[in-house]
Amino acid sequence: MIVPELGVRGGPAALEFYTAAFGARVEFQVGDESIVAQLAVGDARFWVHDESPPHGIASPRTVGGATTRLLLVVDDPDVVVARAVAAGATLHTPVGDSHGWRLGRIEDPYGHHWEIGCPLGMSALSMPTVASRERHPSRARSCIPYPGPGLPS
Repeated sequence: MIVPELGVRGGPAALEFYTAAFGARVEFQVGDESIVAQLAVGDARFWVHDESPPHGIASPRTVGGATTRLLLVVDDPDVVVARAVAAGATLHTPVGDSHGWRLGRIEDPYGHHWEIGCPLGMSALSMPTVASRERHPSRARSCIPYPGPGLPS
């Protein structure tokens, strides 16, 4: 299991954003002004940590850009992307169908990039081709269960 830890400026505000945008819940928190916290979205967990140069933790704002992109698998990416934008995220790529996924991309207010989506078509493990979606048009835009922990829409 890999559990990411996101460095941010303004940890308390970041907790509010992730709660509002993704429906995250805080499972563990140390500190009130400078925080370290474990959050969960469905069964997926991640940590949020205020910047701490002595510990080598910097935010994308400090280093001049994100060094990773996170994928949040949800039942309805259109709803989650809209909720994230309403909570303060910047929309980079509107939700659309591409490469067997319904996917959009946002940048959160702390500089982290998130792809938010769900697999489409016949199987999450065998990415459907355009031809397979044409043969099965009713499946072309409906998400299928991802072979992992269930996440909320």
